[in-house]
Amino acid sequence: MDNQTKSAFLLPRLSVMMFLQYAIWGAWLPLLWNYLSGHLGFEGARIGEIFMVGGIGAILGPFIAGQLADRYINTEKFLGICHILGGILIWQLSWMDSYALFLVFSLIYSLIYAPTLALTNSLSFHHLPNRDRDFGKIRLWGTVGWIAVGIGIGQFLLHSYTPAIDPALTGEALAEAKSAVIATQNAGIVMAFKLSAVLGIVMGLYCFTLPATPPNKTEKTNATKKAILEIRMQPLVTLFLLAVPVSCIHQFYFVHTAPFVQQVQAGAGDSLAAWFNSIFGVGGGGLMTLGQMSEIAVLAFMPILAVKFSRKALLSIGLAAYAIRFFLFSTVGTVVGTSTDAQLGMVIAGILLHGLCFGCFIFVAFMVVDEEMTPDVKASGQNLFNLVIIGIGIVVGSLIAGQVAGLATVDGTMQYEQLFGWPMWGAVVCLVLFLLLYPNKTKAGA
Repeated sequence: MDNQTKSAFLLPRLSVMMFLQYAIWGAWLPLLWNYLSGHLGFEGARIGEIFMVGGIGAILGPFIAGQLADRYINTEKFLGICHILGGILIWQLSWMDSYALFLVFSLIYSLIYAPTLALTNSLSFHHLPNRDRDFGKIRLWGTVGWIAVGIGIGQFLLHSYTPAIDPALTGEALAEAKSAVIATQNAGIVMAFKLSAVLGIVMGLYCFTLPATPPNKTEKTNATKKAILEIRMQPLVTLFLLAVPVSCIHQFYFVHTAPFVQQVQAGAGDSLAAWFNSIFGVGGGGLMTLGQMSEIAVLAFMPILAVKFSRKALLSIGLAAYAIRFFLFSTVGTVVGTSTDAQLGMVIAGILLHGLCFGCFIFVAFMVVDEEMTPDVKASGQNLFNLVIIGIGIVVGSLIAGQVAGLATVDGTMQYEQLFGWPMWGAVVCLVLFLLLYPNKTKAGA
């Protein structure tokens, strides 16, 4: 195959890689709190600890995966090995009901899966002829993968794990019936782990067909150490420091939104809720894919936005979107059976802001890291930022989310207005600090 033919197939090949990479994660992550709390009956603090171990892999990843990919082994081969092992491991979570076992296997899985998120970015940047023009086009297929499995699992729960409710029921009896339906749906989430396992093995095999991405064996310095030295300079130092609380806020969304949305869906007016359920399914995860749909729109326009607006302007928009989203969620508040159609609409508006949160902050931040790092340590730089976003942020954010859930629970009922007030004010503080500390540049795209 000549170089021109290889180039023509490059974007589709990388797009399939991104689709599978994020479908693996999106199958189960949004529904994990529902499953652990609503089906296995784990307490909030313990659930926070299980979410926490997902970040440990990203903390250790930069010191193992980045060094290996930059210095010793082809990135595509390393990805293939990780995903096959990960698929085998996550299947085991589908039958575990012990807290200790679930925690240990989640930790091992995170050590294998977490580094692959940054390495798919690194592999793409290595081969794309024009990063600003092409990376958004392929990364949005990761979002499509997340949407596809989210709606798929939602529809599965709707048709296989949603028993009909007697239309004659009213008041407390109706609320109890809706709570029983939610419990049944939570039991069916076990299939999400099995789907993720199958997708992981498929992804692992596919990785071995990706373009060769060899390490830089002529460079003898420690890639991670060199990358850390570069992070000490502006604008990376401000970006990395503020990314810690922002990633905690981002994790708060994924820990608590699905059970919140599930209850709003169950309580909203029959006509509106039924219409949305028929499209997105139930359980909360399907409706949350509206956020990924808005993410696609933002990423589709990113080649234009990245040229017209400065990096600081785009990052500021992302931070503001975090604050507005949690303001809408905290304003709604809900218990099973009491939410209204108007509240459902506010929740949907908050979910749709995910596109700006992810696209304008996290996605643009990864671009800044790639732009500011020297070529031979880009993989380690991506992994170090990955350490912050899905490492430190997940560890600290999950622990905070678990503890705040306890504080916001009164007589066994979650007070969502109080729960979501914490990340809302956190996002406001981050925005103010960012505007003060991040350096200004005179040209768009800088």
